[in-house]
Amino acid sequence: MRKSNIIPDLLLILLFSFSSYLSTAQNTSPLLVKKVGDQVRWVDSIYNQMELEEKVGQLFMVGAFSDASESDTDKIKQLIEDQHIGGVIFSKGGPVRQARLTNEFQELSKTPLFVAMDAEWGLAMRLDSTYTLPWNMTLGAIKNENLIEEAGAATSRHLKRLGVHINFAPVVDINTNPNNPIIGNRSFGEEKKNVTSKSLAFLKGMQREGVLATAKHFPGHGDTDSDSHKTLPSISFSKSRLNQIELYPYNNLIEEGLSGVMVAHLNVPSLTEDKGIPSSLSSAVITDLLKKELNFKGLIFTDALNMKGVSTYDEPGDVDLAAFLAGNDVLLMSEDVSKASAKIIEAYNNGDLTEPRLAQSVRKILFAKYKAGLSKRKPIDTNYLYEELKTVKDDVLYEELMENAVTLIKNNGGVVPVKKLERKKIAYVNFGDADGSSFLKQMRRYADVDWVRNSNLNNLLDTLEDYNYVVIGYHKPSLNPWGGYRFTAQEKVWIQEIASKNTSILTVFTSPYALNGLSSTSDFEGILIGYQNNEVAHQKTAQVLFGAIEAKGKLPVSLGIDYPEGTGYTTKKIHRLSYGLPESVGMNSYKLKKIDSILDRMVSEKMAPGAQVIVARKGKVIFERNVGFHTYKEEIPVTDTSVYDLASLTKILATLPIVMKQVEEDIIKFDSKLEDILPSFKGSNKGDIKLQDMLMHYAKLKAWIPFYVSTLDKKTKKLSNLYYSEVPTEDFNAQVADNMYIRKDIQDTIVKIIRESNLEKKQAYKYSDLPFYLMKYYLESYYNKNLNTLTRNMFYESMGANTTGFLPRTKFNLEQIVPTEEDKLWRDQVVHGYVHDQGAAMLGGIGGHAGLFSNANDVAKIMQMYLNGGEYGGEEYFKPETIAKFNTCYYCEEDVRRGVGFDKPQLEKAGPTCNCVSMSSFGHSGFTGTFVWADPEEEIIYVFLSNRTFPDPNNRKLIRENVRSKIQEVIYESIDY
Repeated sequence: MRKSNIIPDLLLILLFSFSSYLSTAQNTSPLLVKKVGDQVRWVDSIYNQMELEEKVGQLFMVGAFSDASESDTDKIKQLIEDQHIGGVIFSKGGPVRQARLTNEFQELSKTPLFVAMDAEWGLAMRLDSTYTLPWNMTLGAIKNENLIEEAGAATSRHLKRLGVHINFAPVVDINTNPNNPIIGNRSFGEEKKNVTSKSLAFLKGMQREGVLATAKHFPGHGDTDSDSHKTLPSISFSKSRLNQIELYPYNNLIEEGLSGVMVAHLNVPSLTEDKGIPSSLSSAVITDLLKKELNFKGLIFTDALNMKGVSTYDEPGDVDLAAFLAGNDVLLMSEDVSKASAKIIEAYNNGDLTEPRLAQSVRKILFAKYKAGLSKRKPIDTNYLYEELKTVKDDVLYEELMENAVTLIKNNGGVVPVKKLERKKIAYVNFGDADGSSFLKQMRRYADVDWVRNSNLNNLLDTLEDYNYVVIGYHKPSLNPWGGYRFTAQEKVWIQEIASKNTSILTVFTSPYALNGLSSTSDFEGILIGYQNNEVAHQKTAQVLFGAIEAKGKLPVSLGIDYPEGTGYTTKKIHRLSYGLPESVGMNSYKLKKIDSILDRMVSEKMAPGAQVIVARKGKVIFERNVGFHTYKEEIPVTDTSVYDLASLTKILATLPIVMKQVEEDIIKFDSKLEDILPSFKGSNKGDIKLQDMLMHYAKLKAWIPFYVSTLDKKTKKLSNLYYSEVPTEDFNAQVADNMYIRKDIQDTIVKIIRESNLEKKQAYKYSDLPFYLMKYYLESYYNKNLNTLTRNMFYESMGANTTGFLPRTKFNLEQIVPTEEDKLWRDQVVHGYVHDQGAAMLGGIGGHAGLFSNANDVAKIMQMYLNGGEYGGEEYFKPETIAKFNTCYYCEEDVRRGVGFDKPQLEKAGPTCNCVSMSSFGHSGFTGTFVWADPEEEIIYVFLSNRTFPDPNNRKLIRENVRSKIQEVIYESIDY
């Protein structure tokens, strides 16, 4: 039974004779009666005034190009005026040009024109500067059909905004032939139910937004090995097989209210009455099968009549007449409208074509025009056209579609997602003739990944012996769905050789059919299909690979016996950061742009030479900006791989995590006394200080001690030879800066100075670095390893925080490290790659309170681990209750805002944040111009890294102007939900 509640008005009307419908509609909704009556009156008013030539003209839809010459455009205008054509189908050009031409054409036409397009994957199929959606093959891999409906709706919105009424989509061909040269990626797949459900979802989305959907290519173009643009393909199957496979989608779509069908130029002997006649000219196919058997009442379009599949069958004009007599309503892209119109009029006058037959098609066309809104046509407004055809909403949908499509078809040993990064040495080897750089860049957000290249296979294999994990990327251009996807002979050999000798994951950024070209896939541990070669596909595939998002896709076609249609392993997220657009997590892109103006002003007014900013919400990085340069000389721009001195962020990113681990393991406790942790403090004025009070800056310790001053010559105020050497020796082995080494026993001296220092007289909140000097000393003694090794082994390596660590010069080129100061007070040189803080520098660059370097992305990983309740990348670093214990303001009533190690929001007006964060939030700031904050309630992470201290640490403009808190305020203003 037809579902009456969703039959479009056009089809409902066609079920009844127009004269009797209104008189018998007393049992129908009055609103529906009025609506139907309005349609009938409008159609009648147009039709009854038409001359025969005008009626015939309505049957023609001619091709138009918005980038065509003026003479070509004038020809269409002449067809509108002289031949009274019913519509145009636009192809190549641009949106504004097309809009202007549409307005011109509509003004010339007595009867409003139908405007159609082939926009199977969006306007970009035909027009520049417009939006492209994933190809149908990509959509066919998606399980969530609500997303497919939204893809259809987005396409429809764009078309409607451009004044287009008909989209020749969806393609409902079932691509059962992998060698099909013209369908392939344009099909949702090879399984009839999947193709049908995806087609129906797309159809609903399009028609929901007001554009008429036209299914094609009837009766089915999926199992051909030739292109109907160039020849007449043959479909040799029996009618029984056609009913079971090719026609299956049409039955369902017609039942659900399909507006139009396009008939293909195919040779289908089991259906046609004459051998060799194209299906588009066959009354047996169109009238008997489509109209009568399938009971289709909507518009029937020929495929383009200038295609070789039909144009060689007969002369121009005769082809058009045959197509109309066969049952088509709209003759698409006739080779000669004038001649064809004359042929049809001649047939009418000769009695070969009856008035009822002509009226049937013309009135159907007019009813469809009414449904498309042409009774109240308005000119297309070209203001903001580009912006409205490419919106953030579209970008969010595209990301979601690509994310849901990524398909994992092989996963031996659970190789995906990649875990235990500390044990992995990963190489990336790329093949194909398209760019894969954004895939590599995204992988490098998660781990150290080396791009390995060599023009010699043996040399390449030798290099890969140093790696235990190889990601092979196969990249082919995604300019259109017909592009080549096959491996070259050399690529096949090389890929098989790499896979046979290494743990390998093959990532395919082209048609899945590419895998049919490999002799075997047995040597790959994993195979991921991203379907298209673009930045979003690269990003989402890399995120699946590293477990930031789940693998969800299902293979829409079969690839030999090993990978049948529907293959697709699902994976679980392992809570690494993902990356995407603000709107995907309830943030507003346009509001976040205010951050750019704040940062631009910061640089222009020399508050800092440059900065990195990252904002994440709900585990997804949604804002990243790198501004300015490493210095005011503007020689090296800040990039996302630039490494900054984190200053006091070291406290919560290096020292505190180890302390938290010890508390969790009951090695030390909050009420442990300093003399219990460091026996040398027994009997001192600090022996009874509790760990909790010390880390909350509530222990009467001095704010800081300028340890370096005592190492200067008292007379000259220069470096004393008692403490420094220009070259490293056994006794002077801790490097402070270039040509500057300090005595190896200086740490003991520093601890002694702290032990003997006076306490503040009054117990009150006072921020102090000294507790973290002491905790570094304790932790290194306990584990018998330095803080650099401890943090790397316990946290950074397994988290993939590979830019995070002490002593950056041992890992990075100077061009990657941002300098912090021109030190004229102590070191007498540019501090570049050495810690800015003097005390940490005296400790050889490894301090418990300072000395850590990183980029914003890796800082965000550590903070996300805290927000995740102690988990990241499949590893549990802490229990959630441990983080909660440290993230508690125990002395708020005493006006101590701090948690245990963590900074907390201000209790009064002045403080570290914008005063707009939740009280459960936490973070820290750093002297060099760094800041990090995490908010569990809004699930927000904010990282700001700068070198405001360069060239002079007395430059406090960044602080006075509250740049960091102003940015934080914008972040919270940008929350939509």
